[in-house]
Amino acid sequence: MNIAQRLDRLPLIPAHWSILMATGIGWMFDAMDVGLVSFVMPALQKDWHLLPTELGLIGSLGMIGMAIGAAVSGSLADRWGRRTVILFTLVLFGLATGLAGLATGLTMMLVARFLVGLGLGGELPVASTLVSELSPASVRGRMVVLLESFWAWGWIIAALVSYLLIPQYGWRIAFLIGVAPALFAAYMRKIIPESPRFLQQVGRYEEADAIVSRLEQAAGIKTEVKDTGTDLVKEKKFPLAELWSDSLRRRTLTLWILWLGINFGYYGFVTWIPTLLVGKGFLIIKSLQYVLIMTLAQLPGYFSAAYLIEVIGRKAVLIIYLTGTAVAAYFFGQSSTVIQIMIWGCFLYFFSLGAWGAVYAYTPENYPTRARGTGSGWAAAVGRVGAIAAPYLVGFIYQSLGKENGYISVFVMLTAVFAVTALVVLILGVETLEKPLEE
Repeated sequence: MNIAQRLDRLPLIPAHWSILMATGIGWMFDAMDVGLVSFVMPALQKDWHLLPTELGLIGSLGMIGMAIGAAVSGSLADRWGRRTVILFTLVLFGLATGLAGLATGLTMMLVARFLVGLGLGGELPVASTLVSELSPASVRGRMVVLLESFWAWGWIIAALVSYLLIPQYGWRIAFLIGVAPALFAAYMRKIIPESPRFLQQVGRYEEADAIVSRLEQAAGIKTEVKDTGTDLVKEKKFPLAELWSDSLRRRTLTLWILWLGINFGYYGFVTWIPTLLVGKGFLIIKSLQYVLIMTLAQLPGYFSAAYLIEVIGRKAVLIIYLTGTAVAAYFFGQSSTVIQIMIWGCFLYFFSLGAWGAVYAYTPENYPTRARGTGSGWAAAVGRVGAIAAPYLVGFIYQSLGKENGYISVFVMLTAVFAVTALVVLILGVETLEKPLEE
């Protein structure tokens, strides 16, 4: 049996959950950092007298960093390893978040958010690739969705920090707390192993075999006949142009559109909701309180997607949850009462984050091992173009059309984006349920 077959036949054991937990906490810090910007924006606008377009620039520049970080880290992960890249990006965005907390003006804040983006964008696609490659085939999609569910906890922590601390201590305290990921990286280094699939791919068979053997021993499995690695042929480096080869073109096109659409739609609303609610007449403290409640709806969104993804498949989950997000976005934009805002806001977070979980599970399954980091990283990088454009475009529309018409128009635009993305997955998407990664 080769390395991949031995990994896929393993049952779920405590080691898998430990890897998921350690990687998930890093993912949680990633989400917390992104969330802090959203919750800090109303306070920044007040303290620094910023225009909506300047606020949008803070979000957009961070996304530029995320785009570059995703593209670069994906390629580096296929060369240096998944684990090494994850640890480096954690340290980078943790320290840069602390720098944002010390910012004395818009320029310094923009530089700090760009550096944060490099780390954030680099960590996410590589972490999902690592968990996908280490998980047994029967639960691979579910484990990646559960990894993505840590995003909800990060946002909840960000909302709690902002709700409890920002009104009393100011926005800087939120960013200074965000230094924690840099410290956590030292602990994480001891918990997560390198991907055996990657190690075998680059010719480090003995290391790969040792990791898989430890997992087999923990599971009580004895492998009678193992691949000795003597016939292993180290494949040449993966050229970027091969993402558009005949065998991968359809998959790459689908993923790039999927990532572009979900990034544009998600960051279009999530970055601006606290500020938009203030524009509708709510106090900052009330705005943060409402968004905190909405973020709790992410958890059932993730968990329901984690269950369904191994039952009805990746493609069906993506279509259902993207369509649900489109419907929720439309009615959220039409809401005028607190009850309506809360109901449709909860649905918006429920469906959008369930869709995100499926995106991260689906993406690495579309590429071979030697291209998995590169393919996932570039899909995420292209998606960040949407995340770059959305905060600025939302700010432009909101500023141009006024608080009432601008609010409605923003969510009509986001509805269309989510609906078109669901349609593309329906037409072009390839189902990967229960297929070995090597296929």
